[in-house]
Amino acid sequence: MFDLTFTIDDKGLATPLTLEIKQAVIAGWTGRDPVARDKHIAELEALGIARPATTPIYYRCSARRLTFADTIEVCGEDSSGEVEFVLIGWQGRIFVGCGSDHTDRKVESYSVTVSKQMCDKPMASELWELEDVIGHWDQLVLRSWATIGGERVLYQEGTLDHMLPVKDLIARGFGDGGLPDGCAMFGGTFAAKGGIRPASRFDFELEDPVLKRKISHGYDVITLPVRG
Repeated sequence: MFDLTFTIDDKGLATPLTLEIKQAVIAGWTGRDPVARDKHIAELEALGIARPATTPIYYRCSARRLTFADTIEVCGEDSSGEVEFVLIGWQGRIFVGCGSDHTDRKVESYSVTVSKQMCDKPMASELWELEDVIGHWDQLVLRSWATIGGERVLYQEGTLDHMLPVKDLIARGFGDGGLPDGCAMFGGTFAAKGGIRPASRFDFELEDPVLKRKISHGYDVITLPVRG
């Protein structure tokens, strides 16, 4: 466990909030539409990644993989980012953030659980109160851009009405007890436009078109050589 200091919007004022992150959970295959969900599964199968044992499925990774850094280092050319909303439980409240489940695809082909541990998980430092957005949750938009060969392209985009509702997502992973204090859960992602591929930079955002605000972050990807 470790502390991360976020910024929350408190009645229009940016206020620091330090949370003790005790565990990180990566929820996968959380699509509300089985057709879209199966498209993403097929996308990963094309890379040699086996179908999940259940849908949704909840992987664990080290909480210390969460970072606000604007640069991460990865081994080899086989990793890529995925934009996701992030839910964090704290003292009976739930906060909403945005992050990237950066994953090593080569490792993912033989163990999804291990792949989730291989890379840092960059996050934006801003959070919203879930209660402020739950009434229009389905209208929130996730987007990402990948810089590939020097060109910045739209990589993912979709509204959260394509994802499991928050209540269902939490209940299936944690039962009636709700999201535990200090648990940061990544909520799933959309298929990549043009297929999953590595990038030298990854930018992402969560947009609230009703309250007209965004949470955004981006990071460069430094590739380390693989010597054996």
